[in-house]
Amino acid sequence: KRLPVGMTTIGPDLIAPLPRLRRYAVALCRAGDVADELVQTACERALAGVAGLRAELPFEAWMFRLVRNLWYDRLRRLRTRGEELDITARNDLVAVDGERDPERSLLLRRVLAAIDGLPDEQRELMLLVCVEDVSYRDAATALGLPIGTVMSRLARARKKIADGLGIESGRLL
Repeated sequence: KRLPVGMTTIGPDLIAPLPRLRRYAVALCRAGDVADELVQTACERALAGVAGLRAELPFEAWMFRLVRNLWYDRLRRLRTRGEELDITARNDLVAVDGERDPERSLLLRRVLAAIDGLPDEQRELMLLVCVEDVSYRDAATALGLPIGTVMSRLARARKKIADGLGIESGRLL
């Protein structure tokens, strides 16, 4: 697009109205960061010449119109996109660690394979006590075993799994 007649550069004309443009943008959106974004985008469009400079409008009026139009465009986008949440303000959301999740997935597969490799009587106790969180006493009752047998089988099963995974004293090797 062409610059208005007699205007060879808009740089100096762009700097003067910046404080007023920002005040106007803050009045529109009531948020400083959004206002800064609106003014910055308006300036970028003005400098790039993509906003359609209009010779019939004074430059400053045209910049105010750009800010206003950008604000209304943003409102339309927000209505169609739905509610936005600031994830840093939400303590109840679970964050995903892109590096640790694959490691955890691999470790889980190794643990499940180690549990599958246990003898049946140890495997069913591991699943009852460690996965289903059944007490030793309730597991003994459910399986018709003395509680001492439950404890010794679980100890052997845990040792076998730890050895198979390279875990010693609670640490991965």
